[in-house]
Amino acid sequence: MLKALIFDVDGTMADSESAHREAFNAAFAQEGLDWVWDEPLYTRLLEISGGKERMTYYWKARHPDMVDISADAMRDTIASLHDLKAAAYGTLVQQGAVPLRPGVRRMVEEAHQQGMMLAIATTTSSLNIAALMRKAIGPDWQHYFAVVEDASTAPLKKPHPQVYLQALQRLGLPARDCLAVEDSANGLRAALAANLPVLITHNRFTAHHDFSGAVRVLPDLSDTTLADLRAWHEEAILA
Repeated sequence: MLKALIFDVDGTMADSESAHREAFNAAFAQEGLDWVWDEPLYTRLLEISGGKERMTYYWKARHPDMVDISADAMRDTIASLHDLKAAAYGTLVQQGAVPLRPGVRRMVEEAHQQGMMLAIATTTSSLNIAALMRKAIGPDWQHYFAVVEDASTAPLKKPHPQVYLQALQRLGLPARDCLAVEDSANGLRAALAANLPVLITHNRFTAHHDFSGAVRVLPDLSDTTLADLRAWHEEAILA
């Protein structure tokens, strides 16, 4: 029996990646850097989980011969950029630039009303989650989610399964009783490594990913019911 839904956030619950890209570029400009992440580049960079990890990868790729900065200096610079980016993203959220994806709020409310447990398992920060959920769902958003695992509680980024393993432990449920909802190949790999059946709702940044192993691959949840999720979950468990 399906007892819990475990949601990724960026690109899955919310159409947030364009706002994240805009916030990164705002941080770069504020620091006087000539870095500009256009959509094709950002799409490629999304294959790396985590904003700090993404910036570090880009910095090293852009300047492979750089030897005049220590690891600590790079880490401090990246942390400063990430703080600026988080502030810019928070402003965009408050301006309504990061809506929930189609069908997400309805699914959350229906599952909650029917007594199903809900969890969040994401590599984004707790501040980003709180800002987004307060704006999209309301100040009582935590009432819906029994468990929230994020970058602060699970520092090993997807495709490592840490965030899902910890979510399952806190839910007190076996993986077979849950369904993960993801949008990316890294998210899928993380959930599968935790033995979770996975539903994919891809977006324009991830539609080209390999989703082999997913229970279903959908453009969004707009035409999907909780009964559909239960049926697909049962098929996966019995397969």
